Amino acid sequence: MNMLATIVPKSDQINADDLIGQSLTITVNEVKFSGGQEQPVSMYFDGSGKAFRPCKSMCRVLVAIWGPDAKEYVGRSMTLYRDPTVKWGGMEVGGIRISHMTHMESPVTMALTATKGARKPYTVRPLVAEVKKLPVEDAFTIEAAEHALRTTETLEDLQYVWRQKPMAPFREKLQPVLDERKAELTPANNDAAEVSAMYANATTPEDIATADMARNKLALHDDLTVANARSEAVAAMGDGQ
Repeated sequence: MNMLATIVPKSDQINADDLIGQSLTITVNEVKFSGGQEQPVSMYFDGSGKAFRPCKSMCRVLVAIWGPDAKEYVGRSMTLYRDPTVKWGGMEVGGIRISHMTHMESPVTMALTATKGARKPYTVRPLVAEVKKLPVEDAFTIEAAEHALRTTETLEDLQYVWRQKPMAPFREKLQPVLDERKAELTPANNDAAEVSAMYANATTPEDIATADMARNKLALHDDLTVANARSEAVAAMGDGQ
């Protein structure tokens, strides 16, 4: 007897735990509103009977990038991921965030509320065209997979393409291509050193926010030196960012 069926959450919406270890790209086919609820927007998408119910911060992201008319969202796509640092009642329980969206030409950074009285930069990137064009698995070739990897423009997009399901059969053979492209997209060490110094010299939350913007601009999310410098700065600040 299979115990997996006993632990599947009974829900009519996707939850953060559904995205542990993976991202999900959805194409909106309907948007509904229901008053009097904490998450009044239900976005239905192709391939599932569940809804994506964005929190208030993600609703602000949607409005900032796609505009206020929800009818215009139909047919558009976005990528969702689990952010394990999202808090509820003072505990880190994880939440769903948007990383990529179609119908935008360049990355957009905005200030979103992180904790009470504190805001931090949040960046959404264009949904890369190569990913949107990934064919179904039985029609996807290793040549197409390699092309998708080599035409990415940022480390974040490279990882995003690598995680897509049609890439799975080719990951072992294409690992050298991934490593090569990662090396090509990794910023020069002086960029990492400069941003690390910004974190080391930070004395206010605003200083950390400025360093975050530089980190986003230089695509230094995968640089361990920068990540450690930020963690030390936040710990020293002690404000819960």
